[in-house]
Amino acid sequence: MTSATPVSRAAWLAALPLAAALGPCANAQPAVPDIATLTATEAVRQLCAGTVTSEQLVSAYLAQAKAKANLNAFVTLDEAGALAAARAADALRKRGGACTPLAGLPVAIKDNIQVRGLPATAGTPALKGFVPTADAPVVARLRAAGAVVLGKTNMHELAFGVTGYNPAFQTGPEVGVRNAYDPSRIAGGSSSGNGAALGARMAPAALGTDTGGSVRIPCAFNGCASLRPTVGRYPQQGIAPISHTRDTAGPMAQSMADVALLDSIIAGGAPLKPADLKRVRLGVVPAFQAGLDTDTRAATDAAFAKLRAAGATLVDVDMPGLMELNGAVGFPLALYEAYDDMAAYLAKYRTGIDIAQLTAGIASPDVKGTFEAFVVPRKLPAASGVVDARPAYEHAMRVARPALRKLYRDTFAKHRLDALVFPTVPGVALAAAPEASSPENFGALIRNTDPGSNAGIPGVQLPSGLGATSGLPVGLELDGPAGSDRRLLAVGLAVEKVLGRLPAPK
Repeated sequence: MTSATPVSRAAWLAALPLAAALGPCANAQPAVPDIATLTATEAVRQLCAGTVTSEQLVSAYLAQAKAKANLNAFVTLDEAGALAAARAADALRKRGGACTPLAGLPVAIKDNIQVRGLPATAGTPALKGFVPTADAPVVARLRAAGAVVLGKTNMHELAFGVTGYNPAFQTGPEVGVRNAYDPSRIAGGSSSGNGAALGARMAPAALGTDTGGSVRIPCAFNGCASLRPTVGRYPQQGIAPISHTRDTAGPMAQSMADVALLDSIIAGGAPLKPADLKRVRLGVVPAFQAGLDTDTRAATDAAFAKLRAAGATLVDVDMPGLMELNGAVGFPLALYEAYDDMAAYLAKYRTGIDIAQLTAGIASPDVKGTFEAFVVPRKLPAASGVVDARPAYEHAMRVARPALRKLYRDTFAKHRLDALVFPTVPGVALAAAPEASSPENFGALIRNTDPGSNAGIPGVQLPSGLGATSGLPVGLELDGPAGSDRRLLAVGLAVEKVLGRLPAPK
């Protein structure tokens, strides 16, 4: 696991405007900013300048979360705890304390990441009573930097899916986490509640997890930005697992600058400037461009044209055997590692249940079927029914995954690429219904995000536009070489300047 040093206060204060560095102005009259347009980085500037208080921000986002309860975005909304933390942050600044990097910024945390004193359900009924006594390290770093936790967000049950159609937790009348731009549609997953909360402006920033697309797909569907870091960049303790070789936490927020800010606090790094697009080379892989719906095709083509006009070089590249290699890695790793990793997690953190009790309580038919047919008996789907998972797992670890990683390394090196660029998901958000979580839809929704996940490389998601017909967000992904997270974020900053941010839902 890569060690990391949280970004220093001085480094971030140096990047803030002079007013922020000087601290609160005695004559300032704090006014609640427009949360429809506010980014996390702008909120921090205003907090440090004293033009808004943490209590004002927390109150505004809590009110929005309660007003949008129909989206089922939160499992636990910690109103009392968040307001108390906000008032403490304000009191510290009022006494002349140094402005911390997050300065009382409200954040939302996915419910498979442990937060001290709040339930960590992982979206499943059997863990409703599990209340951790310590923060996961990724949360501890955000809180040490001044973050205020608003609450725990809903998710696809046990993170085993990408729709968020979870019947276990509801704050609204309909089942499942709902899309911020159209509540009749899915929010994506598995960091579903984060995507809905960000899209609906219930929070300026959030922390999710990603195994095969789970911080990127919800942001593609809800118009937010996110990073799946290189595997091992973030500590994984205190997070309910699927696959220790694939899982990672990842920041989600209103803008790429916000994502870069959260990344710097979790993993270290100085403030970033946008890359010079005239010196950026992006690869376009045909396998990621096939079968797009009309809105996604149009938005992606328009984004590519804007990037070329801004000076970026887009190169058509072939990655022979990409999808076949990915298929030999994805399910064998996730389904085989899930049993041991989850059993160890339940025991280590004294949850009070074992994996048999966990499985018995699963509420989502798709997840229950996966656990009962594959995870618990250690099987994989096959043409003949099911087969033992261990041989496929060993082949994936010994042969297929190294080959997949080599294919990515060779592609980046041969074409001198900063990143691959492609639509995050081949289509806009599906209608919210049980069939959204079918195996066919699962395969389609993760088609573009899964290969980079299995290779362990970083990927950023940012909006490319709203669909001309659907009015729904369309996402664009950039995948970079392993370890290139900060360079990739700099490229993302430059791309966002060209494509712009999406307006809040009407």
